[in-house]
Order: sequence, then C-alpha cells, then structure tokens
Amino acid sequence: MSAEATIAVAMFTVADQDAATSFYTDRLGWEVRTDVSWGEGENAGRWVEVAPPGSTARLALNPPMGGQPGGGSIGVETADLDAEKARLQAAGLEIANEMAAGGPVPAMFSINDPDGNWIWVVAAD
Repeated sequence: MSAEATIAVAMFTVADQDAATSFYTDRLGWEVRTDVSWGEGENAGRWVEVAPPGSTARLALNPPMGGQPGGGSIGVETADLDAEKARLQAAGLEIANEMAAGGPVPAMFSINDPDGNWIWVVAAD
C-alpha cells in the first residue's frame, strides 16, 4: 500500500441491508452511492454504500462475516454541531455521550444505528 493512500470507505456490519439503508437515508438524510448485487446462488452478495451528501468518503453496509452485526464506529464532521444535534433529535434519534471540547479534542456526541454501530458527530475545526 502506498503512503499516499486515502481512507475512502468505512464498513459497518448490519443484520439487514435494506433496514440499514433506510436508517441512513431516511433518518440521517444520507444518500445511496452504490447498491449492486454480485454472484449467484449461495455465493450471491450485495454491496451497499451510503454517504452524507457532498462527502467523498462512503460507508459500506455489509452483512456479518461470521458473528453478530454492530460494534463499529465512525466519526462524521459538521460545521454546526448544535444544529446537527437539533436535526437528529427532531428525527427521533437519541443523543448520547456528549463531550465538550477540551485541548486538542473537539466537541462531539454519538448516536447509534439499529445494529449498535456508533456514529460520532464531531465539530469541525
């Protein structure tokens, strides 16, 4: 791997790709970037990517590969943390783990998707 690589795709394991896609698009306002099927029969699969509008990074929603879904964590930056918190609360999401800025650490809070993955909403510098 080149030292000039870019982190472009994070991956969460989810129990149901359709339900997860609905959560990210309907509740968070993200958009589907890719939704393709591949293979046949027992080996068939599906690749789904979602992202906030305008983001170059994407989040892949994958079925578990042996084990339970959930347990992942990502951070998304926002220019207006208070406005994003209000928007997510209005969408019926529970805000957790609110942290004030301190030293080099920005202010942030978290929400969870239905599979228990953590989404940290972080104030942009």
